[in-house]
Amino acid sequence: MNQRLLIAIVLSFLVLTIYSYLNPAPKNNNVNQEVNKTQIAQTDAPKAPNINAQATTNNTANKSAPKALQNSDSKIIATVNTKKYILKIDNLGRFHSVVLKEKKYKDDNGNPIDLVVKDAVKPLEVRFKDTKLNELAFKNDYKADFKNLDAANGAKTLTLTQNLGEIVFKKIITFYKEGNYNIKIEISKPATYFITTGYRPIADKTKYMVNRGALIRDNGGVITIIEDNEAKSEQVFNNATVAAAIDRYYTSLLYAKDNKTFSASVLPMSNASYANNPVIFIPASGNLDLNGYIGPKEWELFESLDKKLLDVIEFGWITFIAKPFFKVMLSIYNFVSNWGWAIILFTILVKIVLFPLSYKGLMSMQKLKDLAPKMQELRAKYKDDPMKMNQKMMELYKKHGANPMGGCLPMLLQVPIFFALYRVLLNADELQGAPWILWIQDLSRMDPYFVLPILMGATMYIQQKITPNTMTDPTQQKIFQWLPAIMTIFFITFPSGLVLYWLVNNILTIAQQYYINTAYEKYKQKIKEQKKA
Repeated sequence: MNQRLLIAIVLSFLVLTIYSYLNPAPKNNNVNQEVNKTQIAQTDAPKAPNINAQATTNNTANKSAPKALQNSDSKIIATVNTKKYILKIDNLGRFHSVVLKEKKYKDDNGNPIDLVVKDAVKPLEVRFKDTKLNELAFKNDYKADFKNLDAANGAKTLTLTQNLGEIVFKKIITFYKEGNYNIKIEISKPATYFITTGYRPIADKTKYMVNRGALIRDNGGVITIIEDNEAKSEQVFNNATVAAAIDRYYTSLLYAKDNKTFSASVLPMSNASYANNPVIFIPASGNLDLNGYIGPKEWELFESLDKKLLDVIEFGWITFIAKPFFKVMLSIYNFVSNWGWAIILFTILVKIVLFPLSYKGLMSMQKLKDLAPKMQELRAKYKDDPMKMNQKMMELYKKHGANPMGGCLPMLLQVPIFFALYRVLLNADELQGAPWILWIQDLSRMDPYFVLPILMGATMYIQQKITPNTMTDPTQQKIFQWLPAIMTIFFITFPSGLVLYWLVNNILTIAQQYYINTAYEKYKQKIKEQKKA
């Protein structure tokens, strides 16, 4: 029973892994390339629903805004320096580039990561519903009151002004050192416009099955994720509190504080490179006040800014388990200051918590192993009478205190634990560039020398050898024997943090099994002595 369950679990995991590799993340070869012309994605802005970002309602017409113009000259009019990044703003009042400063944020070529995609909609881009006004907006440059702004040690405010004749449009942006900002829009005359978070960062090209696209959180805490390739038509959210363009580790988002809400529309991109990928627009017709952030999805930072931002750090369908796990691991990390040791200590903690259940289950498996010959006799004797055979089997279990399902519960509990940790170690930005010891200098990347996967396979083989086996089906036995080799091959490219967890779990399971084997031998000796007495 337990071996079959283990095979089913492992094969399910392998199917999920193969699926993730057959559905790779979209590639973009222009992420870090500068362009001489501003290439703006040809995505229509959404129909304009109501907005309540300032606890006031701005009614807007239900008509899509015009497309952005093509090939306007791109000039840098302001540069902002914060603790996290160097941000450049172009003549259209948008984030032209956001280059991360921390050493761990490098692409595969060792270059600093730029979170702004050059040939897609950029953060804080504004479009007007009125076609003529929109054309005028893309022909008139913004003016910045500062060319260089240093917010690395404290908040600094930049005002961008665009004169559109009868309308003066201002973006007043206060930047903070951690990469968050506040944006206030002042418009001298009501006119329907749309502001965007920009297209999601493309800073991760791995094939892991993680969410990439748009995330909307409403005022009831309900999370809606529209993934890449799934934005087929416009979706409107009238009570949004957070609108985020998300990558594996990074995000560009806008959010409302306190109990305020705003409307957001998610539309499919029509740019051929990103067809059916989502982009977020927020409509308004008057003044607007929102908060924003662009950068890594850091738990402690989001918790300090606004706890609802923690919902942007999602771990897939098992988030409800993964989040508490991550909080425990984060607490351990804050104590030991090393994510490798935090993973090891967390694994030990999980084993300790599950040990009482594991002990009962493994002792039951030991009894079943000893009863295997008698069980085979009963199967042979009553092969033509299944009901009688089951009755005799139950009598045998009861007589010897064995539970055929006893070993399943600990294994079933391990399934959500593993997948939760899998998503934590796959999604947590904190593990990027996090060293453990010696050659493991980045727990978010594969082991460069394959040491951990090989050790994991070896310990899985040892664990298999010392664990009681009641399997009789030859096919299942062969699959079971090859599992260590199969798992080693698949784990070779996995993040070393995840392989470290599995390796430590195997070592602890081996120690636990030796303890159970010794305890069972003492139990059998005690039974013999009682029978003699």
